[in-house]
Amino acid sequence: MFAPQKTPLKQQASTPDFADDTEKFQFKKEDNSDLFVLKKKASDANLFDANHKNIAIIKTEVDGKFKLKNSSDKTLGYVVFEKEHWKLENSDNKELYTFRKQGKKDYKLEDWTNREIYRIKKRDYGFDILKANKKLLYKVEVKEGKTSLRDTDDKTIFSTQSELSPIAFACFGLDALTREQQAALAYAVKLTEGK
Repeated sequence: MFAPQKTPLKQQASTPDFADDTEKFQFKKEDNSDLFVLKKKASDANLFDANHKNIAIIKTEVDGKFKLKNSSDKTLGYVVFEKEHWKLENSDNKELYTFRKQGKKDYKLEDWTNREIYRIKKRDYGFDILKANKKLLYKVEVKEGKTSLRDTDDKTIFSTQSELSPIAFACFGLDALTREQQAALAYAVKLTEGK
């Protein structure tokens, strides 16, 4: 006779595998080497660095809320989608930034005091990311299936050929945010259809 096998009540979360077959948003440097990868799997996403080490996990929660955790499962913060804006909160749910639509095509990032940090303006080629003083910081250019972040000298900083909306891609040009916050915001914007 065989003894019945006990099954664990709660399975431990497995370490995300870089090589598994999921939707990948690969970001490459100008020399075509990997910079980072955002991988979507079911209702979550994982951010991997250039060495394919998992550095962040983004979990989709209820009612437009996304939880950002580090690879050790510590909560770093949240992105909360509400009508036409996304709030970035710390792990204690205190608002840090708001990314909001301005009119039909433009966006801006404000801090918790409503002070403008960046303005993102729609252009024929994609978007311009402007500092609060209205000076150009970056351009997001979409050309021939490639989306790139370009500096003021029009040199590519990094790019992707993955299908990511230009405004979600623009989140990676918001230098006031950490790379993990940028990824969580981009993922939230993508899933909530920010255009």
